[in-house]
Amino acid sequence: MSRKDRFHEAVKHALEKDGWLITHDPFTIQISEAVKLKIDLGAESAIAAQRGQEKIAVEIKSFITDSDINEFHTALGQYLNYLQALEDKEPDRVLYLAVPLETYRDFFQVPFIQKSLKRHAVKLIIYNPTKEEIKQWISFNNTNK
Repeated sequence: MSRKDRFHEAVKHALEKDGWLITHDPFTIQISEAVKLKIDLGAESAIAAQRGQEKIAVEIKSFITDSDINEFHTALGQYLNYLQALEDKEPDRVLYLAVPLETYRDFFQVPFIQKSLKRHAVKLIIYNPTKEEIKQWISFNNTNK
C-alpha cells in the first residue's frame, strides 16, 4: 500500500471512529451528460459520509510531494470546483479538505495560506494519519465580504 493509500484509509477510519458512516468511496458528481466530476484522484480521493442528518464530502490530501505550495494550489482548485458542483447537485452536503496534522501545524500556518483559506472560506479536517484520528474540524470565514 502506498503512503497516499494509507492516508486515504487513515481518514476513512478516523471518520468511522468519529461516528460517520462512509456512504461513497469515491464520491462522484454528474455535472452534465458529458462531464462527470469523479472526486477521485487515485489514492487522494474524496469520500462521502453521513452522521444522522449531516452529510459531508471529504477531499483527502497527503502533502507528501516535494512542493507543498504546488499541492496546496491543486487542493484549493479542486476544493473550489467540488464546492461549486456540490452547491448545484447536493447543496445539503458540506465539503471538507482533509490535511495531515503535521502539514497543518507547519505549512498551513504561513500567513499567505491562512489568508487563502479565509478568503475562500475553506473547511478543514485535520487528521493524524498514524493514529487514524481526526484532531480538529476548522471552518474559515470569508473576511472579504
